Amino acid sequence: MNHILDIKTSGKPLNQAQKALIMIHGRGGSAQDILSLSRHLNVDDYALLAPQATNGTWYPYSFIVPTEQNEPWLSSAIENIQETVKTVLDAGIKAENIYFFGFSQGACLTLEFLARNAQRYGGAAVIIGGLIGDKINRGNYKGDFAQTPIFIGTSDPDFHVPVERVYATANILREMNAEVTEKVYANFGHSINQEEIELANSIVFVN
Repeated sequence: MNHILDIKTSGKPLNQAQKALIMIHGRGGSAQDILSLSRHLNVDDYALLAPQATNGTWYPYSFIVPTEQNEPWLSSAIENIQETVKTVLDAGIKAENIYFFGFSQGACLTLEFLARNAQRYGGAAVIIGGLIGDKINRGNYKGDFAQTPIFIGTSDPDFHVPVERVYATANILREMNAEVTEKVYANFGHSINQEEIELANSIVFVN
């Protein structure tokens, strides 16, 4: 499947920044939408990059259907993140200074990418997401996060993301040596709240 990498940027120019934040939008969202959230985060001196999904969606079905139903789009989406990371690395920014923010479908995709490519990153904040597949395929996930801080916020219940998957995801990331903080909000709904932004800033985007 041909995929076209379309990265929107904001913040500091990549060649002048010490840190980069990769932001992954949700289904029906856009790179511009998720970039606009950055003004609430402590990322004033970061380069900001947000890949844009074709037609606003990374893969067609729920993240908890059998993975093959979401192919080839899922593999293409993961490749998009991989290439966005490579763009940052090629600019001379080290992996430990690369940060991630994902919401909803973008949170699932961010977590899936990170777990398949674990190493020391700057950190990640993901709101309403979990590892992808009808069952979690632990064999897909390897590496050592070396204490990378990861914040996961979610609502219980959430129409798209069962809270059990959030807990299972957090446990796998911990097994892989990530410093995971998860926070579950009762009946909050499918959106981002102020406390999640504050926690992301105090746990992940700590300058």
